[in-house]
Amino acid sequence: MAASLPSTMRALVLDAHGDLDQLRIVADKPVPRAEPGGVVIRVRASSFNYHDVFTVKGMPGIKVPLPVVIGLDMAGEIVETGAGVEGWKAGDRVLVNPLNRAKGLMGEMLDGGMAEYCAVSAEQLIALPGAVSFDDASALPVAYGTAHRMLVTHNTVKAGDRVLILGASGGVGTASLLLAKQLGAEVIACAGSDGKAAQLKALGADHVVNYRTTDFSKWAVAQYGKPQRRNYEGGVDVVVNFTGGDTWVPSLKCLKRGGTLLVCGATAGHDPAEDLRYIWSFELKVIGSNSFYDENLRALLDQIAGGRLKPSIDRVLPLDEAAEGLRLIRDREVLGKVVVNP
Repeated sequence: MAASLPSTMRALVLDAHGDLDQLRIVADKPVPRAEPGGVVIRVRASSFNYHDVFTVKGMPGIKVPLPVVIGLDMAGEIVETGAGVEGWKAGDRVLVNPLNRAKGLMGEMLDGGMAEYCAVSAEQLIALPGAVSFDDASALPVAYGTAHRMLVTHNTVKAGDRVLILGASGGVGTASLLLAKQLGAEVIACAGSDGKAAQLKALGADHVVNYRTTDFSKWAVAQYGKPQRRNYEGGVDVVVNFTGGDTWVPSLKCLKRGGTLLVCGATAGHDPAEDLRYIWSFELKVIGSNSFYDENLRALLDQIAGGRLKPSIDRVLPLDEAAEGLRLIRDREVLGKVVVNP
């Protein structure tokens, strides 16, 4: 189905890998047209993830076709449908799963959401309930979808568990905090400043730790007791650790016997020092979780529509300020998500 679309649009384009100065706003990028099996959406909201910082810098082994419009997460309304598309029509409100199974991630291997319009495969579309705003929907895929799969799909957190979350002020961190509280856990949120710690407390954390001034592992041992090999006393039940680096062994040290370390990334380093003695001595479980699926996103949308979840959005910016929004993510100056309205 053809639509009356403008010939050009505004977009945030990455020309070359490097720093954020490689990003520029263009006003003359051609508006995409719907290919067979695909649609074009008018992007109403797109949110940043730390993955976008990696895309700008360049990642070993991943060849990004430059120039590219960045932005994995997006929500909007369909303005054009291609041949063979069934079940979708112009005007439908949609959330986009950023993984295109044939081509890769939006905003990396093909143009993403930091533009007025975006071409998307119909297979990536998820119907957006009327009760869910575009801003809230755009905050979900990478951060909340990842946290939902890690905590809920893998059934790793139960009521009464003590859950310590590292990097709790970021997208995945705030999502993990909110979902763990939903599951009935006692949450210890770790952040890099007293200001962020106070914000996490207001968001629902039971305890907060400024890891720059306090050793989080020693804090947990002082609070709950030293983990015991012969019984299940002391320590925390779950540590959410997607930072890696020098936080890995301290995470093992504060887990109770039979405890679980959850990992879905390694923002501070993927090759940390290891101490296997803690894993066998305390019968610890290390569980990896990768990505998310449509069922995670639909479950999250249902929670928002039902008033049970409200994504943590630090600020909403216009497209002209998008590069500054990504800087805030890079420099960890926000709590939760940064959303852009193209």
